[in-house]
Amino acid sequence: MSEKILLGIVAFLTTLLIGLGFFWNPELPERVLPQAGMAAGGEFTLESAKGPVSLKDYRGKLVLVYFGYTYCPDICPTSLAGTAAGLNLLDPDELAQVAVIFVSVDPERDTPARLKEYVEFFHPSMVGVTGTPENLAEIAKRYGAFYARQPVEAAGGYVVDHSSETYVVGREGQMLSKIAHAAPPDEVAAEIRRRLK
Repeated sequence: MSEKILLGIVAFLTTLLIGLGFFWNPELPERVLPQAGMAAGGEFTLESAKGPVSLKDYRGKLVLVYFGYTYCPDICPTSLAGTAAGLNLLDPDELAQVAVIFVSVDPERDTPARLKEYVEFFHPSMVGVTGTPENLAEIAKRYGAFYARQPVEAAGGYVVDHSSETYVVGREGQMLSKIAHAAPPDEVAAEIRRRLK
């Protein structure tokens, strides 16, 4: 077979394949993909530097709940700084209707006193709480939050991998939505305002 004929066959097949790519549109059955549902959330009571704090203490307010820990090198500071910047965009009347609860998933190191100092660095309206490992695990599960302790090379050291969304809880204690990690402050403020209406 001559080289010219071979090149012609290759060109014809290439054209045919390209044409099929443009015009062939098979009917595929529609697949319904599973939707991730909103976690149940719900009531909890944990310890702060000023004593027990319950979600029900904030009935009538919009509550932002974040799971993290004070030794977190980057995720928690970024999230809390973004939340604080969003709070600073609210007017005083709006801010009075919002509470922020930082739930430490590292009770071994995060004492209530340390949590108070940590969260107030970001914003004076934030409250830091923690509890027993069993209690924290049960609450995190209900909120759809993930965390897992991971050892590091330093003797006895560890970090805690954790989810990074902020959970938005309505005035009656119902889960409303989540704010993504590193959301810009204007988006944080917009979601708060939307949920205050």
